[in-house]
Amino acid sequence: MPKRYWLLKCEPSAYSIDDLERDGSASWEGVRNYQARNLLRDEIKPGDGVLFYASSADPTGVSGIAEVSKGGYPDPTAFKKGHAYFDPKSKKDNPTWFVVDIRFVKKLPAVVTLDQLKAEPALKNMMVVRKGSRLSVQPVTEAEWNTVLKMRGE
Repeated sequence: MPKRYWLLKCEPSAYSIDDLERDGSASWEGVRNYQARNLLRDEIKPGDGVLFYASSADPTGVSGIAEVSKGGYPDPTAFKKGHAYFDPKSKKDNPTWFVVDIRFVKKLPAVVTLDQLKAEPALKNMMVVRKGSRLSVQPVTEAEWNTVLKMRGE
């Protein structure tokens, strides 16, 4: 299966690229959107590339690069009573929510901001630059991935 690419959004107050660098790897948990869940469960595979995107930040944008280290599996937080992501409807034998594990690759020297992404003609169709696109897990084409890397001097 060919390598695929993704943009994963997270608010730095919840988990940042610095946290991922410190931890080395992390579960991408707490996603509670069915479209994003389907991508986590069915599409994202080990070895896929990840643009780590800081949302609700100053500035918002791509702050680092990660790689998927483990494909979709049931989100354990959905089963933990009292946890912020607990879902009483999600059952261990029929889970509703899924996670993937990612590993740190590198932190960008400077954030590639949303404004910079929007200003790049080659990224005009990238999901994150579209008005109203708020999905926390987004597919990225190989061309978009390469463009973002070039924007940061790779």
